[in-house]
Amino acid sequence: MKYIIHGATGAQGSPLFQKLRKTGKNAIAAVRDPNTLEGAPAIAVDLSSVDSLVAAYADAEGAFVHLPLGPEDVRLQYARNISEAIEVARPKRVIISTSGWKLDVPGDESALPTLVREVEKTGVSMAVIAPQLYLENLLLPITIEPVKSENILRYPLRSDYPVSWCSHLDIADVAAGLFTNTSVTGIVGVGQLPAVTAHELAAAFSNHFGRKVVFESLQPEEFGKLLAPLFGEGAAAEVVAGYKSKGQTTDSAIDTGTSAQRLLGIVPRTVEQWLSEIGI
Repeated sequence: MKYIIHGATGAQGSPLFQKLRKTGKNAIAAVRDPNTLEGAPAIAVDLSSVDSLVAAYADAEGAFVHLPLGPEDVRLQYARNISEAIEVARPKRVIISTSGWKLDVPGDESALPTLVREVEKTGVSMAVIAPQLYLENLLLPITIEPVKSENILRYPLRSDYPVSWCSHLDIADVAAGLFTNTSVTGIVGVGQLPAVTAHELAAAFSNHFGRKVVFESLQPEEFGKLLAPLFGEGAAAEVVAGYKSKGQTTDSAIDTGTSAQRLLGIVPRTVEQWLSEIGI
């Protein structure tokens, strides 16, 4: 039985790939160049090629999918190619990660909802992992360095804004659980409950580092200016738009009824547990 893992060399896919391999599962990395994974099983996949995707998914017990960043028209074509390949190859189980992007926008014809909708039409068993914000975002140099040097956690959220934070390690735990428990379908929220405010986030950093860390709210535009040199103007603009959108809402909390806690019995790491586990 093989499990195809998209992005097995990246932030989301790598922890899942490693977790499955450690537990004896036949996890196979779906990557452009298999030579980038020395000593690990990999298959060449081009998201612009339906044939390459069909070859990867054929006879698969499961596939973990998430769309890469990029121009929306390209992402939309990738979504259609993936869903077409799933229709043809019919893996037994598909797990899609939203990567934190929203699905519940009426009439949205963008890449992510298109992918979910089209895969659902195939009738293949499917679950959708829906995180809110990743703790790994806080490891960006523009965020973690001021924590270390100034004891200030700067981020583009209101100080009282609750977030169901999760880590990529939590995504791996939930995805592995969903491969095992195929009775769970539909949306599965991943993140802390109750949701954590920015002040509580800073308090967790204080406890971990053993010194007072305070939270300082940034405007999304300020954050974007800091982010642009790292990821480019286009990607920074998308991030700014996302945080502006969050600023119009009351929280970024997952729904208890569709949470991994309730559906799978998987509780995500606390902020302090995560900080300790990654060894920062």
